Formats: sequence, C-alpha cells, structure tokens
Amino acid sequence: MLKKLAIFFSVLLLLSFYTNDQAAEYKVNTGSIAFRSEASLELIKAMSNELKGLIIPEKKQFAFRVNVKSFKGFNSPLQQEHFNENYLESNKYPAASFEGKIIEDIDFTKDGVYSIRTKGNLTIHGVVQERIIKTELTIKNSNISIKSNFTVLLADHNIPIPKVVHENLASEIKVEVKADLVKK
Repeated sequence: MLKKLAIFFSVLLLLSFYTNDQAAEYKVNTGSIAFRSEASLELIKAMSNELKGLIIPEKKQFAFRVNVKSFKGFNSPLQQEHFNENYLESNKYPAASFEGKIIEDIDFTKDGVYSIRTKGNLTIHGVVQERIIKTELTIKNSNISIKSNFTVLLADHNIPIPKVVHENLASEIKVEVKADLVKK
C-alpha cells in the first residue's frame, strides 16, 4: 500500500510539472534512453525513443519518464518477453522515471555547454533510489539538449538475476540518455 501511495504522489508531482503555467518550461521534443548489459557470455542492448519529460529552469526542477515496454532491440523476442515479464515486471511497474532538481546554477538564457549534476529519485521496478547523476546540458538558440551516461545496479531495484542466467545478464547496467527539449 505504501508503494502505491508513493507512486501515486510521484505521478501527481509529475503532472504538476505539466500544468504549471507560471514558470518557463522545456518539454522533450525527441528523446531516447538505451541500456547495455555486458555479461561474460552475452551482450544485451535495447533502446526506447519514447522518453518524455520536462525541465523548469526557474525552479531547477526536472522530470523524465519512459514506458518500460517501449524498449526494442533485444537479441530475440523471447529475451524481450523475459525482460518485461520476469525482470522489470512491466505490467506491474509500467514506467521508469527520474525526477528532482539541478544542483548547479545555470543561466538558461546563455548558449553554452554545461556539466551539471542532477539530484533526484530514480524509480525502476517500483523501487525508488536517490541518485546524483552527471549530465551534459547544452543550450543553443533557446533550446536545450541533454546527454547522460550512468549505471544502474539491478540489486538496488530488487531485480533478481537467476543463477541459470548470471553469465548472460550483468548485475550492473549501463544507461545512456539523450534528449532535445523545446520551450513549451
């Protein structure tokens, strides 16, 4: 029940970002998230082009979300099925998200490339982990682009690796996020 309440409030917070009319907002125009599992016997890669999200510069807030079932590119359809049914349980936990604040002060009116840190809650498989994630933020002609690479430990999100596949599935997953945002 507590998990459902936390998810409900996270969704409310995310929706409040979308309905705030007082501050300038940047909404994802195009966005992708990819992951790699580099285990001793197998390389697994998948990607989604359905990243959603926004940044509110005035408040230094952000929220990003992806539908777990939108990932494509596995080594086989069976592998994709196992990803959704056995590991991420996407019917029970349909989305992964990251929401929080930008740590550094940035002048969003000035073009440039900025190395920033973002602090927030990374939610995967229904488990919330507070994270600080480094991000490259580019401002050009009043548009924003972001790039970020980070790792996710499956154990941190209660995603078990059965012994039968421990050499096929890495315990640490590499994630890459790219997005172009436009003023809303």
